[in-house]
Amino acid sequence: MKDTFKDLKIIELAGVLAGPSVGAFFAELGAKVIKVENPKTKGDVTRSWKLKTENPKEDTSAYFWSVNSGKEFLFLDITIPSQLQKLYAQIKDADVVITNFKAGDDIKLKVDRSTLSKLNPRLIYASINGFGHDSPRTAYDLILQAESGFMFMNGEANSKPVKMPVALIDLLAGHQLKEAILIALLNRYKTQRGCHVSVSLFDSAIASLANQATNWLIAKQLPKATGSLHPNIAPYGELFDTKDGQLITFAIGSNSQFRNLCELMQYPSLANDPKYATNQLRVQNRIQLYHLIYNYMKQYTFKDLYKLCIEREIPIGKIRDLKEVFELPEAKAMINKFSFQKTELQNVSGIAFKFLN
Repeated sequence: MKDTFKDLKIIELAGVLAGPSVGAFFAELGAKVIKVENPKTKGDVTRSWKLKTENPKEDTSAYFWSVNSGKEFLFLDITIPSQLQKLYAQIKDADVVITNFKAGDDIKLKVDRSTLSKLNPRLIYASINGFGHDSPRTAYDLILQAESGFMFMNGEANSKPVKMPVALIDLLAGHQLKEAILIALLNRYKTQRGCHVSVSLFDSAIASLANQATNWLIAKQLPKATGSLHPNIAPYGELFDTKDGQLITFAIGSNSQFRNLCELMQYPSLANDPKYATNQLRVQNRIQLYHLIYNYMKQYTFKDLYKLCIEREIPIGKIRDLKEVFELPEAKAMINKFSFQKTELQNVSGIAFKFLN
């Protein structure tokens, strides 16, 4: 699987996270990915996005390495004609170019789709933008979280809106662009011609609103911040303390799972209680139900409770920090180890699927 795209050449003219995450995906699957950076700005801006604990003398940040391993780096100032020609030379036999220019900048820099397709008619021109290919707005993930409703829905009830701790809109847009590129590659196999695929962060965010969108569009309930609770399901997202001080949560998505939880609590009649017999009733009465469950969970250590839940097919999760997460064997298996200029580095794989025999 790691050499699936070994014959594919990709030129990455994108920076920050969304576009580079697409390049990283193809690089991890064997493609030759050349990341072109501007020497006047010292490359991708995320090279300088360092934590206060990082070594200021190092050239790159931990953030940068999250999506830039496995690539070749080419520093070109394409405002200089001779260096633009060097880029054109790379474009002539490339399969895909990834960009995230503001509207008009691609034309100004002479790297727009029309110009590059004349050099290489088979080129797939893949662009990411904030609010549409003709919008002049500068967009970062935070702005899209705000504009698309995600921040409004995130946080505790009665708190100010909260951004997500990962640039999820960037990553969602990256997934959309990957899908578009794969479809474009399939289409090129049939037609022998390239095309322009464009993805906006805004459309990617709206496409990912899922049930929260239909809660408004169909049920006319305006989604709002509810902490970790789910607006459509209960108990789902409530937090409980165990006897040994661990914080846990349940995702009870069906009546059968709720019955199993009631049996675990040695309270089987609760499943038929008129206040809790259906999911909708449990949503309506979730506060009272929370207190019933909370008092029971305090009787067990996490280890014992986890075993009981697994035996009864009850979805249970422990709230973990990243130190704990990367102690799990499943998470360890997702770590990529690589080196750059004799420095040993690590990031996580962008490949979450497996081909099984």
